[in-house]
Amino acid sequence: MSFNALVVEKNDDGKTRASVQQITEDQLPAGDVTVAVEYSTVNYKDGLCIGPGGGLVRNYPHVPGIDFAGTVEASEDPRYSPGDKVVLTGWRVGEAHWGGYAQKARVKADWLVPLPDGLDTRQAMAVGTAGFTAMLAVIALEDHGLKAGNGPVLVTGAAGGVGSVAVAILAALGHEVAAVTGRPETADYLRSLGASQIVAREEINETVKRPLESEIWAGCVDAVGGAMLARVLGQMKYGASVSAVGLAGGAGLPATVVPFLLRGVNLLGIDSVMQPYDNRLRAWGRIARDLPMDKLDTMVQPATLADLPRLGAEILKGQVKGRVVVDVNG
Repeated sequence: MSFNALVVEKNDDGKTRASVQQITEDQLPAGDVTVAVEYSTVNYKDGLCIGPGGGLVRNYPHVPGIDFAGTVEASEDPRYSPGDKVVLTGWRVGEAHWGGYAQKARVKADWLVPLPDGLDTRQAMAVGTAGFTAMLAVIALEDHGLKAGNGPVLVTGAAGGVGSVAVAILAALGHEVAAVTGRPETADYLRSLGASQIVAREEINETVKRPLESEIWAGCVDAVGGAMLARVLGQMKYGASVSAVGLAGGAGLPATVVPFLLRGVNLLGIDSVMQPYDNRLRAWGRIARDLPMDKLDTMVQPATLADLPRLGAEILKGQVKGRVVVDVNG
């Protein structure tokens, strides 16, 4: 029996093309668990995999989609039974392994997490890899001493997927949140998520010669990297931490070690792809508890498989606000 999937093909000239096609279950890759996918979402990596590949896709034809939520249809692993609701993020699914932009997916059981109580599959993908990463970043800041009342917490790239969820979570936890954006039209959106201060990107995107500035931020979730991260490191309070989750502003870091040596600043790397199972359970449990669902709803725009070629191109240009929830059966 055939079903729909977004299939990316590459021609002899190296150009890729994505289209919705009918595939069959015997075309799915090997795995322990077959999932009837209900929802997926759109991340920066998805944009790369839908389009030129970005070096992430090994073989074509390919089905992208780095995360999904759905219902177990068949399982060879005792941990999962037909009817179980599950979530998948990471493990290079949608990159090296066929992903969630299809009505069915077959994966290793080790890659799955039970859907936490309090979330349905649509909400789980409104969170998705971006929200999961945001929660990991907040947990890392807390594990390094961040508490409500310590001072303002900066979120860079705040109108994007990771940033939007980070703003909502931090505000719900009682933090004063300063949101950095290069799109002035997103200010009202960010305030609706709980941001108490909007910082224009140009105010904080310049490299300065001074390695240290006034102590401003009690913590930071940084999705930008580059010159902005270097500048932020010099503005952190004594002993404060930055969770680095992205490189929208570049992979370079034109900084000095002075903030680390004179202020005890911590730079915390956040990887969501290879996180151990227990860490995943902790983060998803916190999401179900600490992310206000009404705020989550305001971030979401709906989409179908047919919308993905357009959305993939838009997210690479920084034109996607908040979270996209893809109904693969729509």
